Amino acid sequence: MENRVGEYRELAELLKVLAHPVRLCIVNGLLQNGACNVSHMQSCLEAPQSTISQHLQKLRAAGIIAGERQGLEVVYHVTDARVAALLSVWREKKGGDF
Repeated sequence: MENRVGEYRELAELLKVLAHPVRLCIVNGLLQNGACNVSHMQSCLEAPQSTISQHLQKLRAAGIIAGERQGLEVVYHVTDARVAALLSVWREKKGGDF
């Protein structure tokens, strides 16, 4: 029984990280575009770079996204297949994008 509770605890922590509109928007945008940098996210979200960086840090710490340095910039992409599947189901229910 404890093992199952541990699995639910892990899922609950993942959902807590996703439970913010900006982070959901970032992850959905990355899934739709494949990958992008902070500057692109900043223009799409109309939010300060520092705010986006804080949200990216939480997503990275949870293992939902990863960043790869390309020259002077870091390009982010979704690495957690569970999150990709979850948002895919949500988009299907909504009939397209969010």
